[in-house]
Amino acid sequence: MAKRQIILDTETTGINPKDGHRIIEIGCVEMINRRFTGNNFHVYINPERVIDVEAVAVHGITNERLKDEPKFRAIAKSFYDYIQGAELVIHNAAFDVGFINNEFSLLHPQLPPVEQYCTILDTLLLAREMHPGQKNNLDALCRRYDINNSHRTLHGALLDAEILADVYLLMTGGQVSLNLANEQDSANTGDNPIAIKRSGGLRVIRASEPELVAHYARLDLVQKKGGSCLWRD
Repeated sequence: MAKRQIILDTETTGINPKDGHRIIEIGCVEMINRRFTGNNFHVYINPERVIDVEAVAVHGITNERLKDEPKFRAIAKSFYDYIQGAELVIHNAAFDVGFINNEFSLLHPQLPPVEQYCTILDTLLLAREMHPGQKNNLDALCRRYDINNSHRTLHGALLDAEILADVYLLMTGGQVSLNLANEQDSANTGDNPIAIKRSGGLRVIRASEPELVAHYARLDLVQKKGGSCLWRD
């Protein structure tokens, strides 16, 4: 059976939907059986509120830029239909999923959370398992896997989703290019799994899952959308 994955990223007005912050950009890249389809999803959204200055410094998106963009309710159905049933591949999934659930709940409080109609793969948690004790933000992973992200001067949902797609494929083995023309040219060459070096010989004592969640959740939110965070990997 074909496996459909959506590599997803969002940009927002701030770091916490509980404080009234909203999504302003959604970027998605579709893969089926680890092959890019070109059926991507990208929208800018009028958040109906002021964007935090700190957030603008991260993604460069202003209220003036979004004043004529659709509100979330105008794109909600097409977005819901697009992601339904897929595996969502997200870096620091708690952040993006929290915002997505908030947006849908503002429209239809009875809707189930995303986790009930999609599966979630968090590449940040995956990277921490594969590279314990190392930095695992998206920039660090690009350096580790030799992915050129020099064009990423600011955060952008679609751009970050495209970069994350490259990172994910390299982390898990398989084709690595986002160039669809090259993908078609090399479709008959077969996958070339990447051997991932893992630490060995030393016993690693890991924190429990609740401890990890409690420790990282706030740090990740601050780092991803609010700037730097001294204690974050």
